[in-house]
Amino acid sequence: MRELKVVGLDFNDGRSGTRIICETAEGTEKFVLRPDDRLRAALSGDTLPFQADAEVPTVLTPKEIQSRIRAGASVEQVAGAAGEDAARVERFAHPVLLERSRAAELATAAHPVLADGPAVLTLLETVTTALVGRGLDPDATAWDAWRNEDGRWTVQLTWKAGRSENVAHFRFTPGAHGGTATAFDDAAAELIDPHFDRPALRSVAPVPTLDLSLPEPTPEPATAPAPEPAKAPAPAKARTRKRRPEVPGWEDVLLGVRSANQP
Repeated sequence: MRELKVVGLDFNDGRSGTRIICETAEGTEKFVLRPDDRLRAALSGDTLPFQADAEVPTVLTPKEIQSRIRAGASVEQVAGAAGEDAARVERFAHPVLLERSRAAELATAAHPVLADGPAVLTLLETVTTALVGRGLDPDATAWDAWRNEDGRWTVQLTWKAGRSENVAHFRFTPGAHGGTATAFDDAAAELIDPHFDRPALRSVAPVPTLDLSLPEPTPEPATAPAPEPAKAPAPAKARTRKRRPEVPGWEDVLLGVRSANQP
């Protein structure tokens, strides 16, 4: 419970002393209390049976809200656990959320710590190379950070592989040249492994594509040229009949006259 102190009376409703003004010990919030029979009895020393009308919600101080947000809780988680209005929690959580976002951004420029020391590439470059090498989209990632009780930062990377959501955690230590990032779990260790070509992380199987190109025409087998039609044999030359010698007429024989065609 939070402790309140009385700071004055409210006379605005026209009835003197009907409401009491209180504020928190830090002086950041004010409350108005209307006296009833139980409060008057308590102030006069009388004892009245007390019955709780409702459960008293836990009211968090701004410092408590920011402490929980800085430790990684969301506005909805803090408001739900304390039974408070999310708008009030968000008002005090906003600067801490900016601090967490800035820490996550700085962590991407840190250098992953490998077995032989910090890598040359940054954490963002290393993770991007690993995801691309496994066929994943490096743009479908989300970075977050929160401060632990020991004061160190934990950085969380979330990415999707198919329908599953994967998470990796790193320990971020700010320092010169961007600081360092150390793998905190197996998923983080696999991401910064220089031998990232191993099928360690879950990757999306390549989607088979249909070959829509037209098949090349298959050459038809060569066919022998069609034989030329046989030429009709040339007609044989007509044989000329030899002219027979003229036979002399009967009169020429009898008269002894030779034919005019004979010598």
